[in-house]
Amino acid sequence: MPHFAQIDDNNVVTQVIVVSNDDTSDISGTVSESIGVAFCQKIIGADTNWKQTSYNNFRGNHAGIGMTYMEGVRTLGVASTDVFIDQQPYSSWTIGVGTAQWYPPDNPGPAPTQSESDMLAGKYYEWNESNYQSNPSTAWVLITL
Repeated sequence: MPHFAQIDDNNVVTQVIVVSNDDTSDISGTVSESIGVAFCQKIIGADTNWKQTSYNNFRGNHAGIGMTYMEGVRTLGVASTDVFIDQQPYSSWTIGVGTAQWYPPDNPGPAPTQSESDMLAGKYYEWNESNYQSNPSTAWVLITL
């Protein structure tokens, strides 16, 4: 069954609902986004905005409440893609060209690899944007639970 995400005026997902195939299909039984959107607007309100979402990630990620819907984003290898993506976690992070995910700057890059003893001790690396702005090499901070 298709899922539809309601997005507000800021393109933020406010709810995700499951809609029956019967309410999203044309006369030949083919699921159509426009039919599903019309159904959602009929039951929720004509002035609402909806986009179909799916666990097969045809729009980058399955939509979730609080995620952002972006159009014309250069990601997934094309410039005209439309995607659901988590909120930008830090101002220095950018969207990956091949994915609908946020990534830290190349310097310092991804989080350091944790040692087994750190994992067993409940330690993990967390990004610190203030540290990054003053000295990029100190952006990843080892945190203890």
